[in-house]
Amino acid sequence: MSALFEPITLRSLTIPNRIWLSPMCMYSAADEGPETGVATDFHLAHLGSRAAGGAGLVMVEATGVRPDARISPWDLGLWNDRQQDALARIAALIRQHGSVPAIQLAHAGRKASTGKAGSGGGPLAVADGGFPIVGASPIPFDEGYPAPVELTEAQIAELVQDFADSARRALAAGFQVVEVHGAHGYLVHQFLSPLTNHRTDGYGGDFAGRSRLAREIAGAVRAVWPAELPVLFRVSATDWVTDRPSWTVEESVLLAKELQAIGIDLVDVSSGGLVPNARITVGPGYQVPFAAQIRREAGIPVSAVGMITEPDQAEQVLTDGEADAVMLGRELLRDPYWPLHAAKALGVDRNWPAQYGFAVGSRG
Repeated sequence: MSALFEPITLRSLTIPNRIWLSPMCMYSAADEGPETGVATDFHLAHLGSRAAGGAGLVMVEATGVRPDARISPWDLGLWNDRQQDALARIAALIRQHGSVPAIQLAHAGRKASTGKAGSGGGPLAVADGGFPIVGASPIPFDEGYPAPVELTEAQIAELVQDFADSARRALAAGFQVVEVHGAHGYLVHQFLSPLTNHRTDGYGGDFAGRSRLAREIAGAVRAVWPAELPVLFRVSATDWVTDRPSWTVEESVLLAKELQAIGIDLVDVSSGGLVPNARITVGPGYQVPFAAQIRREAGIPVSAVGMITEPDQAEQVLTDGEADAVMLGRELLRDPYWPLHAAKALGVDRNWPAQYGFAVGSRG
């Protein structure tokens, strides 16, 4: 049996293989009136096809826990019944194809209210359909970006509750896994890093203060999620900044230990995204060593992501004990059936969907 196709059990949930779809924003949600933040037929087809393609876990993109939490007006939300109902169709279709439906809950913080990534991105003014932004501290993301309003402690308490409320909705919609987005320069990451957190209250300063929001959100989500189902947490293991105090892999290890004590079951390890001028060394599997270090030193299951493109490469990550699962993003955008092609390459017997059998035949 290939390690890539070995099931993994987190709590009482068994995920059929270790190939998981990474959450990726599609900028395709409705953006007007009562349909704001609602998943469309595109999302149904997009995510359903990755489940039909054999991914063991299919994770819905970063989903805002409140209207101003979204990266853009075209991102998904989960703060009302209409959004919940649309996502329920998607969760049901994913399960119908034998995959596990998962969803990432997020708040974009100072990186919220931007244009579509494929159309240049950049800050989107309120007059143009954007919304006011908040952050750990009033520090703009980059030149030309507005300074976020620093969240008060009362607003932080409301935000923690927003995550818990969205998690309840995710469960009601049929999702079996929920992930807290604490990476890529979005709000939770902004609190974690001294580059963006200059607070002097209980949510700033040392590691304990800067990690407080992450711990509170993780605890609130865990408290409303069934004991038999897993909760994940995505972290940027490093800011890729070395010339001044920043978030490091050593602090990621400390955070992972604290999250595990709270009840987080797996850390989804990525990196970067906090500042625009970070010097990132990119190459095949470039983030895998961070996942391996967190797994080794924190003793918690991890997933690895980042330029994992070949079946043999993904298999090696698992057999070397560097991760417990691999998250595929762009590769699964290019080829929804990558898991089935990987099975053939690794000599694993996996059936294509019956509807496609006559086209695939012995060439699977």
